[in-house]
Amino acid sequence: MQDSPGLRERKKAKTRAAIADAAYRLFEERGFQATTVADIAAGAEIAPRTFFAYFRSKEDVVYCDFDERYASLEAHLRERLGDESAIDALRGWLVGALKGAAIDEKRELVRHRLIADEPALAAHEDHVIARFEGLLREALARDLGVGPDSLRARLAAAAATATLRSLKPEKERPLDEQSALALLDEALVFLRG
Repeated sequence: MQDSPGLRERKKAKTRAAIADAAYRLFEERGFQATTVADIAAGAEIAPRTFFAYFRSKEDVVYCDFDERYASLEAHLRERLGDESAIDALRGWLVGALKGAAIDEKRELVRHRLIADEPALAAHEDHVIARFEGLLREALARDLGVGPDSLRARLAAAAATATLRSLKPEKERPLDEQSALALLDEALVFLRG
């Protein structure tokens, strides 16, 4: 008897989560460089080749939720009401994301510590943030009535991206929701200008 498509997708999601959980646990215990793909696979109770069915590299595990967050922001910007600006839509999305991030504050702290300590992860983060910036640039360009490659759209998207980067937790303490929203609102006042 074959698994139904829904069951198959749930099993895949469960395996992906087990890999990410094992990776983060090992990254925190041993550090990023000292943790191998084989270690992560053993921790997740899978074969090393199975790891590569879910992630291309160890770096990708650090950003295991990127695609989901990107798709969520893309949908949020696409489905915004006609009179809602891209900045207001971004704020609404971030409020929801901050509430979700509070569920796994420990993982966020580990992620940011890893990024701060590993140049390869910092470079990978730049790539990830650039994709968010491109998405924001297109939405902001529509609001401004200009092309996505215009200077105004690029500057506004760069400022919005700087806002996203500012919402990182402090070294050993997560950025609480109230502080993050205050910081966000301060930055958005600038962006709305």
